Amino acid sequence: MYNIPYFKAASSDGIIKLMEEFPFSVLMGVDKDLKPVATQVPLSVEQREEGLFLKGHIMRNTSHHLAFESNGNVMALFHGPHAYISADWYENKDQASTWNYLSVQASGIITFLGENELVEILRSTTNRFEKKDSPSSFESLPETYVSKHLKAIIGFEIKVTSLDHTFKLSQNKEGKTFDAILHHLDLGDEQSRAIATHMRKNRPT
Repeated sequence: MYNIPYFKAASSDGIIKLMEEFPFSVLMGVDKDLKPVATQVPLSVEQREEGLFLKGHIMRNTSHHLAFESNGNVMALFHGPHAYISADWYENKDQASTWNYLSVQASGIITFLGENELVEILRSTTNRFEKKDSPSSFESLPETYVSKHLKAIIGFEIKVTSLDHTFKLSQNKEGKTFDAILHHLDLGDEQSRAIATHMRKNRPT
């Protein structure tokens, strides 16, 4: 990961908040032959006395499921909005253009869970994103439907052993250039405006 001191969050709370705000992560590992595998999956974040844990579910008997069973070392990559930053916006234009982004890498050991734990993962994941009285809440799903699909998926949790991040938000730019970047991002698309919001939250003092 791109580790530069000034491209860091002000506190660990900011790192966890990004993971919770953007839960759809890329879960990566290697199989028994060291061939890389990856899948996209929403993950919930749990802070317990024993440490930080991630929970989710995947389909059974896929290449990544079999790989994670043979090698439990995994990494979950979370990322927020990102945007191109043109050097044309800088006060000193004799510099390279760049890209602003937010990224968190959570490495750990994956453990597969039983059916009861899987049901709770499905319940909490579904109800997190559905409205309170939604007809698509987990409790509204037919029991026969749930039972049928439980056979095809498996729940897991990851005990996080290391957490790294980069919040690259122009913290190394002086005031006039920083403000010019914000101005241009505010005029851009949704991703650009979102990066501007994070830049304001992480503006160097």
